[in-house]
Amino acid sequence: MEVVANKELDTRGLNCPLPILRTKKALAEMQSGEILHVIATDPGSVRDFQAFARQTGNELLKHLENEKREFEYWLKRR
Repeated sequence: MEVVANKELDTRGLNCPLPILRTKKALAEMQSGEILHVIATDPGSVRDFQAFARQTGNELLKHLENEKREFEYWLKRR
């Protein structure tokens, strides 16, 4: 599934809770329905982003781990 993002956020090198905090700030600046693509290196971010989506109502459309051990997330702003 190809997801086209309206905005990209690079949180590589940051550990919990900074990727989530930066994501929350970026989503607050976006319009409803827009998509944010986040790149992270924190392995704990997988469960953090799943919980964040459940708690905030923003939709986690897709997530994957790439060959560089980076985690990518696509969130749709509620």
